[in-house]
Amino acid sequence: MTDTSHSPIHVVGGGLAGSEAAWQIAEAGIPVILHEMRGVRGTDAHKTDGLAELVCSNSFRSDDATANAVGVIHAEMRLAGSLIMACADKNQVPAGGALAVDRDGFSDAVTAAISGHPLISVVREEIEGLPPEDWDLAVVATGPLTSPALASSIQQQTGENQLAFFDAIAPIVHRDSIDMDICWYQSRYDKVGPGGTGKDYINCPMDEAQYNAFVDALIAGDTVGFKEWEGTPYFDGCLPIEVMAERGRETLRHGPMKPMGLTNSHNPTVKAYAVVQLRQDNALGTLYNMVGFQTKLKYGAQAEIFRMIPGLQNAEFARLGGLHRNTYIQSPILLDSSLTLKSRPGLRFAGQITGCEGYVESAAIGLLAGRFAAAERKGEAVVPPPPTTAFGSLLGHITGGHLIHDEEPGKRSFQPMNINFGLFPDLEPGSIVKPEGVKRFRGKDKTIMKRQLMSARALKDCANWLGRD
Repeated sequence: MTDTSHSPIHVVGGGLAGSEAAWQIAEAGIPVILHEMRGVRGTDAHKTDGLAELVCSNSFRSDDATANAVGVIHAEMRLAGSLIMACADKNQVPAGGALAVDRDGFSDAVTAAISGHPLISVVREEIEGLPPEDWDLAVVATGPLTSPALASSIQQQTGENQLAFFDAIAPIVHRDSIDMDICWYQSRYDKVGPGGTGKDYINCPMDEAQYNAFVDALIAGDTVGFKEWEGTPYFDGCLPIEVMAERGRETLRHGPMKPMGLTNSHNPTVKAYAVVQLRQDNALGTLYNMVGFQTKLKYGAQAEIFRMIPGLQNAEFARLGGLHRNTYIQSPILLDSSLTLKSRPGLRFAGQITGCEGYVESAAIGLLAGRFAAAERKGEAVVPPPPTTAFGSLLGHITGGHLIHDEEPGKRSFQPMNINFGLFPDLEPGSIVKPEGVKRFRGKDKTIMKRQLMSARALKDCANWLGRD
């Protein structure tokens, strides 16, 4: 059967985000035309023309919804009737506490569900430009490997500087895992920049021996090689930290780790030999990024080496660093809270092109874009999820939660990110209470309780938002 009471909504891209967006729209009773170029034109990463093909890992990561942000977004997606999660659950393979899938079975299941839905039409064609004006409602979900022609069209619509082709990613650390008995707050030379206080950075001091050991570890660290299709994305201002270390032992100390203009408040008479600075990364103040620490080190090496930095010995990372091919728009500038392009009403973006990382994050933003588009087509209010939910936290990061640093106007500050508890609003004061009979309650135990409370709050608020309380 077909729905003749509503005009169709067009979805461009049949990856995880596009497939989820199309499913949500169709399940709301609105016809969908899903445009997918694979089958007509391939990419350098995909191997099949199946919808929602997994090109990297087969893992959707942790499925623990009691104290893990990824597990929470899994649970929220299931509450919202996610096709991606339903197909993942049906094609699960053993992976301990993680949700991993048979990649072929998963893609086949998504393809079958989309192709078999009476309100979804799949058209195999390349969309070389932004959707035409007569597509009054559309969702662009073309992913990190958006075709050059479409990328060029997006640039023309949004501005030359609003589309990134490579991530130069520095690690991001949870603020509450930084040892402030070692570190201190101070801007270089106590400079008060736009919106600043003169104490806008967290500083981690190193003596000469610590610095030399750190440089040695960087140079010896295990790195990830570029894939052929990535090209060579090194450019000024985005050199990997280990490449800078290889260029001379003093390079870092006169670059991102220079100690000038800083005085250790814990030991004012001793000058640090080098200093690692961390800068607030989100409006909540729960995340701090390591300034100038973009890297191609493998994740295991990153965690080991960066914990050599005094004050970060117990660091918990919300995101580790990287440098790779990834097309994404500057969403905090370009999109409103319903993922609509501010310069063109009715046109939404979804998935990794909006600035999120990971399979489930991409699918979750596709889910939201689909629900928002369907509500708009039906003339209903578009109501974003509460910021306390995983949905709302990720949406908030993409559309406005990231800080834009005016003191570096020539640099992009917005970077893609996975879902993590650092994106969630903090708990109400007094929420964390020491269990009765427990003498020592701090550190890891306190963190676990905090995450449990955040998880429970998120799922309750998500159910309320969906009308399922």
